[in-house]
Amino acid sequence: MSLSKRLAAAALAVGLTLPGVAAADPVKLQVLYNLPGFTKFHQPLADEFMKNNPDVKIEFLAPAPGYNEGQQQVLRAAVTGNLPDVYFSGYNLTGELVHTLAPRGQITDLGPFVAAEGGQAFLDRNYSPKMAALGVVDGKQYGLPVNASSPIMFVNADLVRKAGGDPDHMPDTFDGLIALAQKIHATDPKVAGMAYDIGGWPDDWLWQALIVSQGGTLTDPKTGKAAFDGPIGLKALQWTRRFVTEGGQAVLDWDQARQQFGAGLTGFMFSTPAHVQTIEGLVGTRFQLKTTTFPLEDKVHGGVPTGGNSAVILTQDKTKQDAAWKYLKWITGPAAQNTIVRITGYLPTNKLATGPDYLAPYYVEHPNVKTASLQADKSLPWAGYPGGDSVRIWRTQRDVIGKVMRGELTPEAGLKEIVEQTNALIK
Repeated sequence: MSLSKRLAAAALAVGLTLPGVAAADPVKLQVLYNLPGFTKFHQPLADEFMKNNPDVKIEFLAPAPGYNEGQQQVLRAAVTGNLPDVYFSGYNLTGELVHTLAPRGQITDLGPFVAAEGGQAFLDRNYSPKMAALGVVDGKQYGLPVNASSPIMFVNADLVRKAGGDPDHMPDTFDGLIALAQKIHATDPKVAGMAYDIGGWPDDWLWQALIVSQGGTLTDPKTGKAAFDGPIGLKALQWTRRFVTEGGQAVLDWDQARQQFGAGLTGFMFSTPAHVQTIEGLVGTRFQLKTTTFPLEDKVHGGVPTGGNSAVILTQDKTKQDAAWKYLKWITGPAAQNTIVRITGYLPTNKLATGPDYLAPYYVEHPNVKTASLQADKSLPWAGYPGGDSVRIWRTQRDVIGKVMRGELTPEAGLKEIVEQTNALIK
């Protein structure tokens, strides 16, 4: 080996460069995530990752306004051949994404990467089976779970006590909760007993919660049609009407309901754990705020739909894929999850993040944030509909649910209409 080559090799070994010896350029990954508010954790975590991996540079695209918009942006980019290298896909839309991109070779099966890490042992060490399953489509691991939220109950402990209830032991069925809400409303007509603002929610998360908490499913795997055409769907719509007629719920959108709850004018409310810090800020010292888990009608088979997103790799460049895999392991690892949970209030997707070195002491100080983690073992996939029209389907369903809540349709008539319209829109 010549002297110049030996000097170059020595310099590279200690991370130095010599005149005339070019350092390797870092691998650049274009990354797209949804929701601009998530910049508050994406950017610092990317900075930390790049500090520890100077051979990789994360370049964020402008975040999409929401999951639906991000999905459309990626599908358009697939046509033009300008896909990001990594994308954070909403759980309920990942199936549609895979079914569109996989036949075109535009999304990466993570199976070989998982196998290189130890296969199932790697998954079991980091994620619960139900959490890992959030990134599985057609039996293949296409994504790793990053953010996860399941609906929880926010409780005005003062109003519950005033109505004779126990905020530390809330009813665990909707019948019991509606009865309590009725008592709360009876103590003061200006106070709503409860808020389950399904008719004003931007997606079908709370609707699916009513279905899967009974042990039901969104669609029939054999026919692809709506699977709630029966007692489960009817009970769900009956509940939504009773929330208003018995529970004293006002028909508001989710932001208005949150403001009303913060003002001390609602007994209890269902929402995302991502709102914990916001609601704590609205409540202040006005009343004692507590949170608790979502009621399950079917204690054995029931569960809660898991909102959030998984990270998928879209690049087909081998060097970029290897760099992207490092990034996926980091963003779903315990250290990053520790940061994400403290910033957002979501439940951690990595099991190790709940340990004493990470979230355990934080949960002691912030019990309202811990609630979501208590139903991790009941986390079910947030499902989508076959054919890729889930957004339009929900907008149609929401109109029907709103009519039922306002008394313009009976639950029976509403079920017939919602099933017919859903099946007509499923392709």
